[in-house]
Amino acid sequence: MTKPSLHELLHAAVTAVGGMERPGQVTMAEAVAEAIDDGSHLLVQAGTGTGKSLGYLVPALAQGERVVVATATLALQRQLVERDLPRTVDALHPLLRRRPEFAMLKGRSNYLCLHRLHEGMPQDEEEGLFDQFEAAAPTSKLGQDLIRLRDWSQETENGDRDDLTPGVSDRAWSQVSVSSRECLGASKCAYGAECFAEMAREKAKLAEVVVTNHALLAIDAIEGAPVLPQHEVLIVDEAHELVSRVTNVATGELTPGQVNRAVKRAAKLVNEKAADQLLTAAEGFERLMELALPGRLEEIPEDLAYALMALRDAARTVITALGSTRDKSVQDEDAVRKQALASVESVHDVAERITHGSEWDVVWYERHEPRAGAAYRHSGASLRVAPMSVSGLLREKLFADRSVTLTSATLKLGGDFNGVGASLGLAPEGTEGDDLPQWKGVDVGSPFDYPKQGILYVARHLSRPARDGDRTDMLDELTELIQAAGGRTLGLFSSMRAAQLAAEELRVRIPEFPILLQGEETLGELIKAFAADPKTCLFGTLSLWQGVDVPGPSCQLVVMDKIPFPRPDDPVMSARQKAVEDAGGNGFMAVAATHAALLMAQGAGRLVRAQGDRGVVAVLDQRLATARYGSYLKASLPDFWYTTDPNQVRRSLAAIDKMAKETEEA
Repeated sequence: MTKPSLHELLHAAVTAVGGMERPGQVTMAEAVAEAIDDGSHLLVQAGTGTGKSLGYLVPALAQGERVVVATATLALQRQLVERDLPRTVDALHPLLRRRPEFAMLKGRSNYLCLHRLHEGMPQDEEEGLFDQFEAAAPTSKLGQDLIRLRDWSQETENGDRDDLTPGVSDRAWSQVSVSSRECLGASKCAYGAECFAEMAREKAKLAEVVVTNHALLAIDAIEGAPVLPQHEVLIVDEAHELVSRVTNVATGELTPGQVNRAVKRAAKLVNEKAADQLLTAAEGFERLMELALPGRLEEIPEDLAYALMALRDAARTVITALGSTRDKSVQDEDAVRKQALASVESVHDVAERITHGSEWDVVWYERHEPRAGAAYRHSGASLRVAPMSVSGLLREKLFADRSVTLTSATLKLGGDFNGVGASLGLAPEGTEGDDLPQWKGVDVGSPFDYPKQGILYVARHLSRPARDGDRTDMLDELTELIQAAGGRTLGLFSSMRAAQLAAEELRVRIPEFPILLQGEETLGELIKAFAADPKTCLFGTLSLWQGVDVPGPSCQLVVMDKIPFPRPDDPVMSARQKAVEDAGGNGFMAVAATHAALLMAQGAGRLVRAQGDRGVVAVLDQRLATARYGSYLKASLPDFWYTTDPNQVRRSLAAIDKMAKETEEA
């Protein structure tokens, strides 16, 4: 039997999901197949509606080697495992004459821990374990969540938190789950043979396609202890998020509350001298955290350095003591000791990293308002350390020994892939060098006719936005745009404070149009309410720039209050910008403008989600039209029809609103 062609396979898969082949999807599938065949790397920009999941799944399944697919969002993971992969495997089976197995794999804390569930969890105040189900009041939210979890444990097949609907609070879940550091290990745990996390790992080892998330991919790369099965092909979807997710995984944090918990957990398991040393160091650290001022620490103050070294040394002493002493009077001593060890090791590792003082790390102090009911009065203070860049790490760990395809609707910024490529550790496209990963970028376009379906409007007549300045003219413009659109507005703001101020003001000015505000309800409920009523508007910040998919008449105006440059006091971004400048480059364009371009491209992508969508992306910041970097930012956006004429835009919005109402009435 002759081997089926890629086009035959793609046609079978598209037919199975009830779709239709698109030129961009075919181009993408061909490029992915070529990259896999020659072991090279590929960046693919595939616009909304391209069908990029099948564009990479079909060539990946066809080649017969193990594939890891990493995504940023739960929604896409579920779509792949519950819809795209089952249908694609069924469709390709007759042609491939085999049925590839697939599995999902997440971090250990995403799975129910049977040891915690049945034996209880370590507590800080007393020795041994306590029964969290008896300790929580049955009528409290926590008690009700725990009862639901116990009932669910009897019926779940995989123990995956994301399969529990409706979900439970983070507090409840933390009492029936463990981190990888807290886990006893399958060989030492009485429930090792039934462990959900171990079952997921074993299933992944046997699967041809493993679907995971960016965070686990980062842990696999950074920590050197493989958690993902060996694989020959890596596909990173939602790749515009990868650098941010890897940075988060590589960021360490030290707080007084965290240190105090480590002291309490270890105190009764080690000798008095070791416990007193850690307690004294913790008290010294806490006193300094009261005095510290927020901001980046380019050099660690001498008194803080001494406090961190004392904390590091005391933690190391306790870690040694935890490994050499036993106390049979402690109930389920192994579990209690493991949690104490995890807490103290975390304190040690972050204190060691900060005192080591790598030139590639950024250290800063933050103070937040203490949370209501926080266990420690200084819980709002934290010392954090993050890598200045993850590009070298990604170049070394991600692109070695496998073919990597990265795809997203927004990878081509300012007209090329080099900005995103640099953040991933890749040299400019076409650069030759023995130690440089070879890659190419492909833009397969979009099935949408952007110049006919959308307008990019820049409010050039508005005053230049100033940080925390009064923007009455912007609110006037926003009011008129919403009225012209008949509601139907997604408001994307550069800060939560700006979103709140705009919502408060417009609720008074135009009460006939309901204004939903991020944070007043869960994001899922807000998006559902926004989609249900065309007159409704939804205002918010970061997660709305990337997390809203509302095709149809409910979202016909997307407004950006200003260009979303990073805050000038953002410690990591400002450090990255300075590093580029010190090396002779343009730090603003390499860091701030690239960050803004990526967010704006994602935000503009909220407008056109289906063939029939029409509308306006309105940027209420004159700099997009007047500043030198404006052309770079505009080149990163969909190719909408462009105007700076406010009257023309209001007429267009009114016409779109009229058409939508006529369609609704019909």
